[in-house]
Parts: sequence; structure tokens; C-alpha cells
Amino acid sequence: MKTVLSGIQPSGKLHLGNYLGATRQHVEMQEKFKCIYLIADLHALTTVRDPEQMRSNTLDLAMDYLALGIDPEKTIFFKQSDVTQHAELTWIFDCITPIGLLERAHAWKDAEAKKIKEMTAGLFNYPVLMAADILVYRPDLVPVGKDQKQHIEIARDIAMKFNEHFGETLPMPQDYIKPEVAVVPGTDGQKMSKSYKNTIDIFAEESVLKKQVMGIVTDSKGINEPKDPATCIPYLLYKHLASSQEAAEMELQLTKGGTGYGDIKKTLLAKILEYFAQAREKRTELIKKPDEIYDILSDGAKKARVIASKTMEEVKRKVGLTAA
Repeated sequence: MKTVLSGIQPSGKLHLGNYLGATRQHVEMQEKFKCIYLIADLHALTTVRDPEQMRSNTLDLAMDYLALGIDPEKTIFFKQSDVTQHAELTWIFDCITPIGLLERAHAWKDAEAKKIKEMTAGLFNYPVLMAADILVYRPDLVPVGKDQKQHIEIARDIAMKFNEHFGETLPMPQDYIKPEVAVVPGTDGQKMSKSYKNTIDIFAEESVLKKQVMGIVTDSKGINEPKDPATCIPYLLYKHLASSQEAAEMELQLTKGGTGYGDIKKTLLAKILEYFAQAREKRTELIKKPDEIYDILSDGAKKARVIASKTMEEVKRKVGLTAA
């Protein structure tokens, strides 16, 4: 059975883009693969500096994933910081990773272009930690969004560099990108992202959810004018949650005219509430059981450490940190 590895950063509320681009695949994959999913709290330290916010975000993300269908009996689900081998392997990789490789990373170049005030070593080193996250479990597949593909390529480069120096040890992970959800549009038409403040938060209060959906940007075409489904954001989101027949019906409504964007948005809101009704109910119950959630993460970390420690034993032997 192939192994799948993915990480989710606890940097805020889980939104529809996260779900369509990653979480739904994570839930589906646990039925046919050996899945390892980590809450990447060490990565979140590059932006989150409030300890209470970090704890809250981490617990919220764990609840979100469990509510949406992650089954700890089928999947290893844990907190990255509970497995120290991630940080340990990062330092070993640091010692063989060329600076030029990291300077070409999109995230670093974007930060430079935006002239971010605090350019930290953690931000620069982010791809190395991500490579360690991946390679310490030697997975076959790594589900990522289109914008994360370069990080998988960097992980492969680092694995190749390690193997060149110390002998064949680490496999080449393959990225797994679903083209139809590689980029999920936000309420303003840009990629849905917390940093753009254009998200639809699937576990938000219904009034908040309604405000977000009804605030989706559309063109100025009137009710009777035909509309282009390819540029209609409410439709582009709706089709990922609706049946093929429902999507076809909405597409027909748009192309023939006679339906306003307001009605299309209301249909999208109703579909979101219907689609996530069970998950929203389950999450309400999970809020009352934080200790159970921490126990699940702790049990997952124990399982993860078994795998990670085997990789580290071989890596440390290969680099000369332990006896041959």
C-alpha cells in the first residue's frame, strides 16, 4: 500500500479553498492509502507569535479535520512539534542544502518583492523543514496545491543531494495535484487565501457565512443578460459541491439569462450549508471534548515517531553521527 503524506498549517480558520484543494482529498485518500497527516505548527511559527493563538489555531484545525471525516483509526494524525525528528532532520538537511536553492523559492522571492519588514531565517528555511516533514516518512505521494509544487521539487533536490553525499537512502516523493482544484477562487476572484481576506469559512456562523457568500464579486450584467459560467465565481465554487446535474442546471440558468447573481449566490449558500451540515454538527460536539482531541493527536504522534525514528537511525548512521 502506498504512503501519502501531507501537512496543514494552523494559521487560521479552515476555508472552502482549503477543503476543496486539500482536505477533501485527504479524507478520500485514507480509504485506499496509508495516510500520514500532520498539523504543521512549527511552520506556523513563521507568522504566529501569540502562544494562545497558536494553541487555539491548532485545536481548531484538529477539530475541523476530525469533523470533516479524518478517521484516526485509519490515519496517522498528529502535531508536527510532537515529533522532534522533523527538526533534527532539518538541521542535517541544512548542512547540505545550497543557499541558492532556497533563494529561488517562490515564498522567499515573494517576501522580498513585498519588502516584508521582518525577513526571518525561519521563512528562508521553510522549504528545508518541509523537505524534512516529507522525507522523514519516505512517502510515495504528497498532495499539494499548485503553489506548493516547488516545495516538493526542493524536497526531491535535497533528497538527491543527501543520496549523492551519503549513499542511496531517501526516495523521491511525487506530488499529487488535482488540476480542477489546483487554484480555488476567493470572493474577490483571486486565489482563496487567508492573507487576501477573501475566504468562505465553512464552520463560520451562518450569518457570517451568508455575508461572505453574498459578498462574492461578480460582473455588472443584469438579470436578463446571459452570463459566462467560466468567469462566474459562485458557479465555479458551486460545481465542486453540487451533483453533475445540479451544476448543469446552474450553468444553463447562467447562459440563457433570466437569473440574477443574487439568486445564484443564495443557491451556493444553501448548498454549502447542506453539504457541510453533518460536519458542522459534529464539530459542535467536538468543541465540548478538547481532551479527546489532544489524546488523538498524542496517539498519532506516537505512531509517527515509530516511522520517523527508523528513518533518523539510518540517516544518522549514514552521516556518521552514530556507529556504523
